[in-house]
Amino acid sequence: MLNEQMVGYGTARSVIRELFEYGNQRAKVVGRENIYDFSLGNPSVAPPKEVNETIRRLTDEMDPCLLHGYTSAPGDPEARERIAQSIRRRFGMEASAGELYMTVGAAAGLCCCLRGLCNPGDEVITFAPFFPEYGVFIASALAQMKVCPPRPEDFQIDFDALEGLIGPATKALIINSPNNPSGAVYTADTLRRLARLLEEKSRRYGHPIYLISDEPYREIVFSGVEVPYVPKFYANTLVCYSWSKSLSLPGERIGYVFVPGQVEDQSRVYGAVAGAGRALGYVCAPSLMQRVAAACCELTADLSVYEANARLLTRELTAMGYSCVAPGGTFYLFPRTLEADDVAFCQKARELDLLVVPGSGFACPGHMRISYCVPTERILRSLPVFRQLAQLYK
Repeated sequence: MLNEQMVGYGTARSVIRELFEYGNQRAKVVGRENIYDFSLGNPSVAPPKEVNETIRRLTDEMDPCLLHGYTSAPGDPEARERIAQSIRRRFGMEASAGELYMTVGAAAGLCCCLRGLCNPGDEVITFAPFFPEYGVFIASALAQMKVCPPRPEDFQIDFDALEGLIGPATKALIINSPNNPSGAVYTADTLRRLARLLEEKSRRYGHPIYLISDEPYREIVFSGVEVPYVPKFYANTLVCYSWSKSLSLPGERIGYVFVPGQVEDQSRVYGAVAGAGRALGYVCAPSLMQRVAAACCELTADLSVYEANARLLTRELTAMGYSCVAPGGTFYLFPRTLEADDVAFCQKARELDLLVVPGSGFACPGHMRISYCVPTERILRSLPVFRQLAQLYK
């Protein structure tokens, strides 16, 4: 007998991927220029030139056997030290190479954290709307997922709802700020209140409740918006980071887990993360990209197009009658759909070759996700179609 849970994961595409593949097939019929695809969060700007320059320099200067060979299981020590230096400099908190575990993107980091922290029957709380794969990662760690509903006027945390979800079986919470799909950024006040609640609940239940901060969009924030650094608010925080979005390297799959020294019983927690990496086969992230990411860790691609796209879409859709919470970051907009059934609404959009993702896929029905990491020209061409869709509800 096969593991039917795994068969299910492998044979059922996510709603996002299904829509993306539909767009590829439909483009063969009507032409790519006539498909308004806002399904996938695939960066549309090139990596900074220093990325390719670093790749060329490393391939020219380093011993190829060393460059392409195994690093230590947690990652190349020099790369980890350079990243630790960047954390110290940027966020003003202690960090060392020995507190970093290099991973194949933030997703692998989340899997290592969840597998390392959780025992069967533990509970992990997520906040709607959330990246759908969280459910897969949590289930694979043999834990139970509990979902905190959103505060839809601004997508900050609904603390009344959260307090009722935390119990003796709560092992961890996952936060994602800036958030996919809402674009919301948790404020310092939100994080201070969250930290106080978790500290009180940890004391009440006699064990630490961990906060896993999923941060692939940290650098994609808009004018006047600050992303507070979560470990400075709550000691028992593990950070999962990826350069997929900041450096426009999603296909290179490189990131890290940071287990700060302030985490309770830090050496054992780090050992659990590393042990999970071993159990999952996630040791030694791609060695070339470890060195490239470390060398370029304080650079970003030209992210300004995302802010321009966000402002354009928010302004134009609001004028058409869509209800939008202006995003503080990321490259997603999460408007309300013009009928309660978001799946039916997005199907109507699909019939117009406008590909947007139902909010139900993010545990937040009644919304749609628009991924605007696309050329601005595509947004401009799509506006008449968004208007045509809105007219169906007049």
